Amino acid sequence: MDYGTCGRKGDGTMYRETQIKLKPGQPKELLKTKLEKKYSVNIKEWKIVRESLDARNKKDIRLVYTVDFECDRKLKLKEVSEFKYELPEQGAEELLHRPVIIGFGPCGMFAALILAEAGYSPLILERGKEMERRTADVDRFWKDGILDTESNVQFGEGGAGTFSDGKLTTGIKDFRIKKVLEEFVAAGAQPEILYKAKPHIGTDVLREVVVNIRNKIISLGGEIRFESRVTDFITDPQGRLAGVEVNGDEIINTQTVIAAPGHSARDTFAVMNGRGIPMEQKPFSIGVRVGHLQSMINESQYGSFADRLPAADYKLAYRCQNGRGVYTFCMCPGGEVVAAASSEGMTVTNGMSYAARDGKYANSALLVDVRTDDFDGDDVLAGVRFQEKYERLAFEFGGGYAPVQTTWGRFREDAVSAAAGNSENLNKVAKCLPDFVTEAYLEAMPALGRKLKGFDCDDTVMKAVETRSSSPVRILRDDSMQSDVRGLYPAGEGAGYAGGIVSSAVDGIKQAENVIENIKNSH
Repeated sequence: MDYGTCGRKGDGTMYRETQIKLKPGQPKELLKTKLEKKYSVNIKEWKIVRESLDARNKKDIRLVYTVDFECDRKLKLKEVSEFKYELPEQGAEELLHRPVIIGFGPCGMFAALILAEAGYSPLILERGKEMERRTADVDRFWKDGILDTESNVQFGEGGAGTFSDGKLTTGIKDFRIKKVLEEFVAAGAQPEILYKAKPHIGTDVLREVVVNIRNKIISLGGEIRFESRVTDFITDPQGRLAGVEVNGDEIINTQTVIAAPGHSARDTFAVMNGRGIPMEQKPFSIGVRVGHLQSMINESQYGSFADRLPAADYKLAYRCQNGRGVYTFCMCPGGEVVAAASSEGMTVTNGMSYAARDGKYANSALLVDVRTDDFDGDDVLAGVRFQEKYERLAFEFGGGYAPVQTTWGRFREDAVSAAAGNSENLNKVAKCLPDFVTEAYLEAMPALGRKLKGFDCDDTVMKAVETRSSSPVRILRDDSMQSDVRGLYPAGEGAGYAGGIVSSAVDGIKQAENVIENIKNSH
């Protein structure tokens, strides 16, 4: 909570005021002064509940605040009350076997936290390693190109988002979001994420936050087993879930599993498909990482205020004449592009930023829609094969796990030359992408450059290939949030129901609530 220097706390009604504006650099304490002057009151307590940036007029940029406050007299304003997440009511009977959670990314983590808070002592199975050892494996991969297929940027404690920007923006609206943010703050994240319009944690802070949430789950009776990959699903004669196999040689009996495997758990998808667990193809996107000087992005977004505001971000989109969407994704101000492979002989890129976002460069995924009719078959795993095809090409043309690189100027010239019949001139980045992506870039980049000055400059760096924007499958669930295999609760980004840290965490909370409700009703 960001409270001002406001004297003693009051016990009365809290009011909400929106659209209070400050100039960049002005102290936040001025918010209290502005409110007292506007309403002729003495404010006893106040806090910021939202901060956003209005940069529409680059000559007059303002920070815009929503503030809750308590004062010394009654006002004709909207009254507000403090949010408090309430656990679902639990049943009285004990379970024969404790619930199991597959995956310890944000979805599995928050599902586990809710179940642990409710007293159900969940068992979490994470194929990767705990943070300390995972970080060492990732560092070795980046330094020496040595890939551990079970401990990498995609797999391990915290999930794929751990080695990213720690971005907390989301398109969903759900009261559980506040629960997620409050838990992050309690675990060591910056308090500002509670009110920033575009909150982020940063990979450096997020790694510590994840460990602290792990320890909280353990303190509440949960158990987390690392290096524990689910290799099979066991059902009873009625087709109901009866347990899971771990590492090919251990059976864990359970009637309740929340499956949050993450978007890169291709072997898990194959196992589920082989067991007849209903799944379907799901569209996703493919493209490259683009990089620019952060100073250029700042100037384009903020004009003369560029040196007075934090590193600027952007979000761009364009619809091609043929209907293909081109858009930026997971923009990392002051960040870096990193290799993010999880399979041998395949190269993947990702973006990462630290909490300070003080790096020299900005980067973002520049993605193009991939439709299911782009796949090479009708089977459920055709999207997985599509991803693998271009990841192998990137590995081949890049000579290893380092991303293949070019500039937009070179990419454009080579693509135009190839379109004229000189296909041997096509550069390595273009060879790692479907033809429809290259065509979409040629049409979209000039338009995106008109939206953000400098975005399409010739020296814009392009690194291939970005394939893991979302899961290529959806594990089906019904109105009860379960699979046809009763007792199996597909959840999160890997299951096809979320995108990003916050929405994945919220889906995990929802599934934990469903588990509690169904347990209660079954006894």
